[in-house]
Amino acid sequence: MRRMLLSSACLALVGLSNPGALLAQGAPARQPTFTKDVAPILYKNCIGCHRAGEIGPMSLVTYDEVRPWARAIRDRVNSGQMPPWFAEGDHGRFTNERRLTDAEKATLTAWVAAGAPQGNRKDLPAVPRFTDGWQIGKPDAVFEMPEPFAIPASGTIEYQYYEVPTNFTEDRWIQAAEVRPGDPKHVHHVIVSVIEPQKAERPSILQVKPIVPPNQPPAPPRAARPPLSDTERATAARRAGAITLVPWAGGEEPHVYPEGTAKRIPAGSILLFSQHYTANGTASSDRTKIGFIFSKEPPKREIRTGQILNTQFVIPPGAGDVQVEAEATMLDDAKVWTLHPHMHLRGKDMTYTVIYPDGRSEVVLKVPRYYPDWQTDYYLREPLVLPKGSRIHVTAHFDNSPGNKYNPNPNDTIRWGEQSWEEMMIGWLTYTADHAEPPGVRPTGQQ
Repeated sequence: MRRMLLSSACLALVGLSNPGALLAQGAPARQPTFTKDVAPILYKNCIGCHRAGEIGPMSLVTYDEVRPWARAIRDRVNSGQMPPWFAEGDHGRFTNERRLTDAEKATLTAWVAAGAPQGNRKDLPAVPRFTDGWQIGKPDAVFEMPEPFAIPASGTIEYQYYEVPTNFTEDRWIQAAEVRPGDPKHVHHVIVSVIEPQKAERPSILQVKPIVPPNQPPAPPRAARPPLSDTERATAARRAGAITLVPWAGGEEPHVYPEGTAKRIPAGSILLFSQHYTANGTASSDRTKIGFIFSKEPPKREIRTGQILNTQFVIPPGAGDVQVEAEATMLDDAKVWTLHPHMHLRGKDMTYTVIYPDGRSEVVLKVPRYYPDWQTDYYLREPLVLPKGSRIHVTAHFDNSPGNKYNPNPNDTIRWGEQSWEEMMIGWLTYTADHAEPPGVRPTGQQ
C-alpha cells in the first residue's frame, strides 16, 4: 500500500524552483542521475499509480517517460495541486500521507537542476512487480456490471443502477476491496452496496443531525417528477435498504481494512452498483468492476461505513463562503478508522471536530483546500477512541462565486443534488462499534 498511497508525492517535488534551499538540507554532493538516484524514489513511491493502465496521467517507469514532465510537474507544484494530499498537518496523523523525506526531495530537485541526466543503465534497479490491473493484488473474487454503459458525449446522465448477484453460498468477510471503473474519465463516483437476502440486526450507532441556520433562505421548488409505478417503488425501497460496502471517487485508493476488522457480505446477497457518470464532450463506454480479497478468518469487529451529512442547505447565487454543518452522536463506544470529505464543484473546505462527553474538543481532520477531482480517504494512524455520547461535528464551506474556477454557474441557487453541478455535503467515515459483535460470530469463549 505504501507504493500506492505515495504514488503522486514524488511528482509534486521534482520541479521545485528553489533547489538551493533543499540542497543545503542534505542533497548528495555528486550529481544525481535517474538510474542510480531518482528511479529508486519513483519505484518506491510513485509507479503504483503512475504506470500503464493506472490512474496516474502519465507513466513514470522509464527515463524516457519521466524526462519530459519536469516543467509540467513544477507548474502543478506551484499551483498547489501536487502532491495530492490536502489535510492540514497540525490536525491528525495518517498512514497514507503522501510525503517524501527531505533527502528524497533534495535528490529530485538536484537532479532537475542538473538537467535530469539519465546515468549508467547498469545502475537501474529492477522495476517492482505488480498484479496487472489491481492495486490490492490478485483478487479472490471479481464482480462487474452485467453490460457496458454507453456514455453520451453531452447532456445530463441520470444515475445508473446495476444489480449483480454474488451467488455466495456462505457469508464472506472482505479484508480489501478495489473498485476499478472501465473509463475513469467519465465516472464521477461509484457506490457499491449490498442488498442482503434478510435484513441483519445491525442498528446504526450514528445519530445524524443536519444543522440548519434559522436565517437560511428558502430553496426554490424542485421540478415535479413523474410518479413511480408499483414496480419502481418496490425496487427503490429494496435498494434504499442496501448496506454501503465501498464508495469510490477519482483519486481514491483501494479499501484495506485494519487487522481484526472486515466488511460482511451475507450468503445470497446482491451487489448494487450505483454509477454517477459525467459527460465531457466525448462519447465512451464503461463497465465498472470490483475485486475482493477475503479475510482468512471472521473478524473481531465488523467495520461499517457511515455518513454525516446535511441535505437541507441552500447556497445563494454568487456567495463565496457559505457554511454548512452536520453532526453525529455516537450511541455506543466506538472506534473511527478513516475520514473522507465529499463535496462537488463548489466545495471549498471541510473540518471534522470531535466533542467528547466531558466537553473536550479536538479537530481530527482539517482539509483547507478541497479539490473535487481528487478524492481522499484519510486513514488514521491510530483509531479515534470515542466513548458513547461523543459527537463528530462536520463543518464545510462552499464557494458559489465567479472566482471559483470549478463553478459551472455562479448565478444558480445551489442545494443538495446528485449531479456534479449540484452539491453534496457528506463526511464519510468508517468505524467499529465496541459492543456490537459481527453477525454470525460468537464472542470469544462462547460455543
